[in-house]
Amino acid sequence: MPAADCRVRPGSDGERELQERMGTTARADKFYDEQVLDRLNTRMRDFVARQEMCFLATSDRHGECDSTFRAGPPGFLQVLDDRMLVYPEYRGNGVLASLGNIEENAHVGLLMIDFLKDRIGLHINGRARIVSDAEMRRARPELPVDPVPGRRVQLWVEITVEEAYIHCAKHIPHLQKVSAEQRQRQAWGTDGFKRKGGDFFGAAADARDRPPYQPRRRKRDVPSWTQAGELTRSAVWQRSVQRLLAAVVRRAPNAEEGSEGSFRGWFC
Repeated sequence: MPAADCRVRPGSDGERELQERMGTTARADKFYDEQVLDRLNTRMRDFVARQEMCFLATSDRHGECDSTFRAGPPGFLQVLDDRMLVYPEYRGNGVLASLGNIEENAHVGLLMIDFLKDRIGLHINGRARIVSDAEMRRARPELPVDPVPGRRVQLWVEITVEEAYIHCAKHIPHLQKVSAEQRQRQAWGTDGFKRKGGDFFGAAADARDRPPYQPRRRKRDVPSWTQAGELTRSAVWQRSVQRLLAAVVRRAPNAEEGSEGSFRGWFC
């Protein structure tokens, strides 16, 4: 039996169950087998090195999500090796939403899209940790020093790659980059109201007339597996066994569903 057939399949339980309901399991398995890597291959590393922006997804320990945008000159995303990359964090609005989430929950998702030339995207999922600039430069003295006046790295985010895969081109628009004369000079680290976009959405204008923002009450205690009820544990276990047997039947060349003998030798 090939070693690849023994490994845990990519994806969440939810997506695997939905694939079964929607009849897309074979198509998804083909994508997993051909496109999902646990590291960055040479073409992926080259792609990352020339990107000027990316989208970052994080969540806190309760699963409350946040998505944001990061940008810099080509190479601001530094690929250290096929399993690790880093990017710098600069002075912002002081909220630190993404970094705060990473402090609670290391799982992150990066999406890089080239709108200008290749019209293709790259997903990178992994685990992140926050590193001070001094610590990062002691460990990686080869990292470049930012030459832009007023822009100074405060922290680095180090991401260990767990999944990397393509985002297809069919719905990515083809954009055109304007010249330096047409765009405003970037003001790194500024607190200038207009340079930061002003009150574009009018939120500040009516701040005095609305009640203060009150986030909804969040469930602070997420039950662990040992705290879950016996019926919950049993249901999850049965569902996992059913998925495993279904996968075995799909992959066994001569297996007949319901035949106990057909499963011999397929558990590894």
